[in-house]
Amino acid sequence: MPSRTTLIATTAALVALAAPMAFAAPAPAPDPAAKAAAAAWDTDRAASAYAANPAAVTASGSENPASGPGAATDGNATTRWSSDFADNAWIRVDLGSSIRINQVKLEWEAAYGKKYVLEVSKDGTNWTPFYTEDAGTGGNVTAHTYPQEVTGRYVRMRGVERATAWGYSLFSFQVYGGEPAPASTTRSNLALNHPAYGDLYQHAGNSPAFVTDGGWPADLKADRSRWSSDWNADRWVGVDLGATSTINSVDLYWEAAYAVDYEIQVSDDNRTWRTVHRPSAAEVAARRADVKAPAEAVGRHDTINLPTPATGRYVRMLGKERRSFYNPAPSTAQFGYSLYEFQVWGTGGSADAAYPALPKNPGGAYRTTFFDDFTGSGLDRSKWRVVRTGTEMGPVNGESQAYVDSPDNIRTENGALVLESKYCKGCTSTPNGTFDFTSGRVDTNTKFDFTYGKVSARMKLPVGDGFWPAFWLLGSDVDDPAVSWPGSGETDIMENIGYGDWTSSGLHGPGYSADGNIGASQTYPNGGRADEWHTYGVEWTPEGMTFTVDDRVVQQTSRQKLESTRGKWVFDHNQYVILNLALGGAYPGGYNQVTQPYWGLPQSSVDRIAQGGIKAEIDWVRVEQK
Repeated sequence: MPSRTTLIATTAALVALAAPMAFAAPAPAPDPAAKAAAAAWDTDRAASAYAANPAAVTASGSENPASGPGAATDGNATTRWSSDFADNAWIRVDLGSSIRINQVKLEWEAAYGKKYVLEVSKDGTNWTPFYTEDAGTGGNVTAHTYPQEVTGRYVRMRGVERATAWGYSLFSFQVYGGEPAPASTTRSNLALNHPAYGDLYQHAGNSPAFVTDGGWPADLKADRSRWSSDWNADRWVGVDLGATSTINSVDLYWEAAYAVDYEIQVSDDNRTWRTVHRPSAAEVAARRADVKAPAEAVGRHDTINLPTPATGRYVRMLGKERRSFYNPAPSTAQFGYSLYEFQVWGTGGSADAAYPALPKNPGGAYRTTFFDDFTGSGLDRSKWRVVRTGTEMGPVNGESQAYVDSPDNIRTENGALVLESKYCKGCTSTPNGTFDFTSGRVDTNTKFDFTYGKVSARMKLPVGDGFWPAFWLLGSDVDDPAVSWPGSGETDIMENIGYGDWTSSGLHGPGYSADGNIGASQTYPNGGRADEWHTYGVEWTPEGMTFTVDDRVVQQTSRQKLESTRGKWVFDHNQYVILNLALGGAYPGGYNQVTQPYWGLPQSSVDRIAQGGIKAEIDWVRVEQK
């Protein structure tokens, strides 16, 4: 269901514990080259450039001499750059050399940018955008670059639209990153500041990029610069060395959530892997036995000396078993894997390693690939699957209904699909228990699953506290235990929780799920209401999502901004269409604060359901693809 609160509730303790924890961890003294890298890994390169040469920081103009561009990079939290009063004002820094940039941090004063772009350049003339803000709210902004290729000598913030009548005003403009390791004929860390990859990770601040940034907290306990996977044992993180290399050792600097068992693998093409190391059974047993409460657990440093040098361009750590912790409960809890640094020592490599370009929206015209106007004598089951509680799905989100396959709940009439709710105290028995309400849910899973397109439906909704109709998409791999929700992705085109004047839209994925989803609400213009006919839609492309109501844009979310600030974009694979009418549960209950007689569903709404006529009507559903 659109919020998946039930799933989140079952993992709430894990989510809380997966936050940074204070772990003490003595680490062996690193290689001298590694020590030098570690000393510089968290340097604000903009501040360093300004300290070396104040002329390295320039701007299009300043409000007065006291608020010149250097004030944003001087390390003084009380000084600020304030631009001239122009929408297209800019500030830029010459870093002095080309580096791989992994994050840019802005600290806005009250005069902030509503729309602006962060850009990188190798020559100070030709610029490439890597973060575009179109709805800025000021405050502190961290734009992570992963998984984009952002390498250059110059970085600038270019204003597009001011949020106030004043100019743009920045207390701080910080740039972090480092020089990629070049090709080497002598033993060196070939992974330093090279592109890193992985599968599902917790959020943008824990992406794979952090495992090659050159550093780790000295005591291996701080929440700084770490990759953290989601909560699955089968997860990996790896690095592109840029060219075929000879590898003789690997260093892994773990946070307390380390792998009990894992494999070090190499590849020539980033697809076919060869295992070159796995801990012995005795090592695994010793690591498995080290079970401690989170407050007592410590990280570790693994040095893996290969008995025979390996060759390959790509190297990865493939997790096989996670470390266990004891909660105060006590019960065993497991997090994902958490790794500060991944060093690959050997010869070869190349500084030319680069992240691939992000996918672009393909050209071509849209054509209809799925359509149903529900004019038949019944639901077309060649297009739709009827979902039943206890068979196709279990209860979710604390909702009160059971989904059943009955014409009382799912039928076509007057050229529309009707999903209707019914009430009968204790009448509906399912493998998941007995329910007082029944309702309808249909989807296209296994009938029509697709990637990218325009998806729309014309609908009329019931209005009343706790009525929760939804029109949404769900990743077709949601039932794969190696993926599950929210790694599958979820696209909520329309949700209504019983209020007549507004609906919401949203995206759920790793780092932006449940109440933390990326969403927006819209109010119908000119007194419009949810119980009138409206068309709800989304245009889903490789570059982002655009949600509409009656062809009016109500939410735009770009892939670039989502990955820069929230987490992994998980919308490059098949999803399927879902229509349902839920009753009560987390989302309505969070707004109406009703707890009795049902969560989110007051007695007045129960009475209306019992009287009959609480239904969502769908005139048609269409999918168009290029």
